[in-house]
Amino acid sequence: MGLVLAVILFALVFEYVNGFHDTANSIATVVSTKVLTPRQAIVWAAFFNLVGALTGTAVATTIGKGLVDTNFVDLTTILSAILGAILWNLLTWWLGLPSSSSHALVGGLCGATLASAHGAWSVIKWSTHNFTTGQLDGLWPKVILPMLLSPVLGMLIGFVVMGILLVALRSWLPYRVNQVFGKAQLFSAAFMGFSHGTNDAQKTMGVLSLALFTATTSGIFGGLPDWLSFLKMTVFHVPLWVKVTCALTMAAGTAAGGWRIIRTLGHKVVRLQPIHGFAAETSAAAVIQIATHWGIPVSTTHIISTSIMGVGATKRLSAVKWGLVERMLWAWVLTLPVTACLGFLFEFFLRRLA
Repeated sequence: MGLVLAVILFALVFEYVNGFHDTANSIATVVSTKVLTPRQAIVWAAFFNLVGALTGTAVATTIGKGLVDTNFVDLTTILSAILGAILWNLLTWWLGLPSSSSHALVGGLCGATLASAHGAWSVIKWSTHNFTTGQLDGLWPKVILPMLLSPVLGMLIGFVVMGILLVALRSWLPYRVNQVFGKAQLFSAAFMGFSHGTNDAQKTMGVLSLALFTATTSGIFGGLPDWLSFLKMTVFHVPLWVKVTCALTMAAGTAAGGWRIIRTLGHKVVRLQPIHGFAAETSAAAVIQIATHWGIPVSTTHIISTSIMGVGATKRLSAVKWGLVERMLWAWVLTLPVTACLGFLFEFFLRRLA
């Protein structure tokens, strides 16, 4: 029972860290354009993250049972995955690099499960066909392919949307553009915060639900008193209390803020005006919503970052600080393999300490 509580505790720590690590996704542009102060923006983002987190469970289901063979997953495996993801998130937060919490958790889960199965690669669901939904599931179609495509889509859509706005509003005076899009950006920031909540908060929901399902099927909850019976889960699903707890935890983390990453995304990549912030947020949120609909755990960090780049590139390519972009790309490329190694190592050592 102590291990169950440890998993729940560290899962909520991950969700909290995810909240302040990814706060910049929702508010970096609205802060950099000075439409909202940092404090106002954090409250705005926290609220819409909370609302979004309570919507849907498709991504949680993918994380909980769509990526690895659950026969090789126990509470130690889940704890190892979470610890690997937390460690990577804290390191990239300290360095001010906008890396992916989603991919950190996925990498940790795959690495820990691989260690649990003594290196048998078959425990990773690389690509499977779900006959119930008609969709492809597994690591390749639900994580790796979207990891490659979604940032490209974010950049292209950001570039196109900004280009359309520039053509449509070419006769407007600059003060009028700033006035209108200063207000419009409130809605785009809300849309971005909501989208972030619908996708990112669900990862921890999936992990927590998997932990409860594993504890129930392994008999750990056999002597559980009646007042704790809500913890039991004989069939995998995402309970309402898990959704509410994760949503509130992420909102609290968002309220704590992520100033280092806000400075990177909002000020160092490219200088933004309200119209640019509106285009970047709207483009990124649209891509995230499409992914959420299909249960794909994409990186909101990758998408908003590349959307900002696409919007900035409409000024001129040199407007984007490509040296900083290169550092961000290294963080993106390394996230899955590094967290997989961390998850593997945590599983290896925790198993021997038990």
